[in-house]
Amino acid sequence: MEEVLKFLTDNPTFYIATCSPEGPRVRPFGFIMEDNGKLYMTTNNQKDVFKQLQADPRFELSATSADGGTWIRVRGKVVFDTRKEIAEKAFASAPFFVPMYQSPDNPILEFFYIDDGEATFYSFTEEPRTVKL
Repeated sequence: MEEVLKFLTDNPTFYIATCSPEGPRVRPFGFIMEDNGKLYMTTNNQKDVFKQLQADPRFELSATSADGGTWIRVRGKVVFDTRKEIAEKAFASAPFFVPMYQSPDNPILEFFYIDDGEATFYSFTEEPRTVKL
């Protein structure tokens, strides 16, 4: 799990794919943190991605290293976590939340973690390697 977190923090723009009635949807995300062995991300409950993840919690994300030589795919199910301490930890670790959401109490802010997940690391020079999350 630490290796996955490091890859995603070293390559901070990653793309999350969800399903909608109209078909697949992909969008960039840029925040990930660890808490008690779980990887957390966030979204806004006014966005389509939130509604899509509520309707079908399965997702996949992908990120590529800056040099393009390695990449990762992570898949699993999201579990929403409304505990205030998660929002407070996120605000403490990511000051860019303040201009967007003002405080950890903002009711549109939603945090979720990856459940039943796995990550596969790829490169042009090595065989893929999968780890459980």
